[in-house]
Amino acid sequence: MKGRGTTAPPHWVDHPPALSQAGDVVLLHGLGSSAEDWLLQAPVLQDRHRAIAVDLPGFGKSRAFPGWPTMADYGRAVAEAMAEAEVEAAHVIGLSLGGAVALQLGLDRPQQVLSLTLVNSFARGRVRPGAVLRTGWRFVYVLTGRMDRVGGWVAQELFPHPAQEDLRRIAAARLGRSRRRPYLQAGQAIARFDVRRRLGEITCPTLIVAGEEDNLVPLSAKEEMARSIPGARLVRLSDSGHASPIDDAQTFNRIVEAFLEEVEGGRDSTSSSLAGLPLATGRDIATAEGRGYG
Repeated sequence: MKGRGTTAPPHWVDHPPALSQAGDVVLLHGLGSSAEDWLLQAPVLQDRHRAIAVDLPGFGKSRAFPGWPTMADYGRAVAEAMAEAEVEAAHVIGLSLGGAVALQLGLDRPQQVLSLTLVNSFARGRVRPGAVLRTGWRFVYVLTGRMDRVGGWVAQELFPHPAQEDLRRIAAARLGRSRRRPYLQAGQAIARFDVRRRLGEITCPTLIVAGEEDNLVPLSAKEEMARSIPGARLVRLSDSGHASPIDDAQTFNRIVEAFLEEVEGGRDSTSSSLAGLPLATGRDIATAEGRGYG
């Protein structure tokens, strides 16, 4: 990146389409992870789309920022990766931190964003009340350089059930490889992030995915985005936590494929597989809140 950014665009992994080429897709991972977050999505998306999985600055194989970046800096880095990959515009899918970066990209460079899929993400950096203490301890481990402890702690939050032991072990190893400074850089960018007043500026089709067992980002943060982004829809996954693309990959892939086909004109909203899921619009949420269900 230029300015505060790295001297080169972030590293990205190209997943070319196998059959036909619909709109390109850009995949953005969560805090402490990498492009490997999307190993269960890329083969499915490749049936119709070219998918670019980006390592955000400081993670995976990407160089770190030299200073203390804002979310806008991360968005600009993604735009540079897209330029290097010769992607003019794309459907952008982001998990957690990646969703915040995607949202910022949609605000700053709307001409480059065909649609947004925001997965367990937020328009303002916050965590569930019960996760505040755990988050504080996590950053204590980061400050003391115990990234192995961070990896194990976060993996336990992401995959708490006994049947998820293999997922937990893989996540702990991946997250434990994170470097301290990039983790802190991203953490402070999240803490400073707040685009709630700008959500009405989003003009592209937007799908918000909420894992109902997410113990990190509160459901209210996702409902707020669905309520404030024009035309946005919220789908809730009852058996999923924070890492929905991994812990409920089959359902997640199905709704993403259906959403992308709708956006590109392949299906209408009544005939797609989205119609069979617990889907809400911003108006639905506002009505429920008015009746005391919020």
